[in-house]
Amino acid sequence: MRTQHLRLHHLLLTLFLFAAALSLASSAADEASAPVPDDGDTEFIRSSCNTTLYPDVCFTSLSRYANAVQQNPGQLARVAIGVSLSKAHRVASYISNLTRDADYGTSGTRAAMAVHDCFSNLGDAVDEIRGSLKQMRQIGAAGEGSGSFLFQMSNVQTWMSAALTDEETCTDGFQDVAECAVKADVCNRVTNVKKFTSNALALVNSYASKGSP
Repeated sequence: MRTQHLRLHHLLLTLFLFAAALSLASSAADEASAPVPDDGDTEFIRSSCNTTLYPDVCFTSLSRYANAVQQNPGQLARVAIGVSLSKAHRVASYISNLTRDADYGTSGTRAAMAVHDCFSNLGDAVDEIRGSLKQMRQIGAAGEGSGSFLFQMSNVQTWMSAALTDEETCTDGFQDVAECAVKADVCNRVTNVKKFTSNALALVNSYASKGSP
């Protein structure tokens, strides 16, 4: 019964991730078509990224969207969330394929369970980041009052924080797993994803601190 439940959960989560990928790819294509930005837009992103824990990762991943951001902190936060969603989805898809690999069983039962749990945690993280991105796109739609803005941003902060926690839970689940290729591979990939989520959360917090859109 547990095996059937895991397989059903695996299938539903895989279908959800595929749908999320299609939506994200469409948004990314629109942003990628923007013309080359000016130096002011690029420097705005550089200075904003300096407030994050991983400024180099932040600037490298976001500078290509400088023209779309145009020194708008809200837009920068939205793009950062979109990038973190893309990274999380990609790793979740990779782990989904890993759990179906013919050689996967050679890594041991404990490692297998850790990977399955990680896949579930990343699925939750993808869902939460996607919810954050949707909320960011609705900022201001409920009115221009600061109360509405702060309420909406509180939701974004909560979901992004939860996503980061889920990603950390994934890597924490490997603490009791013996060193092996699967453990190193998955933990390295998820650790990288955490950097993008952490940076996005920092930019969200910076935008929220302004108190209004």
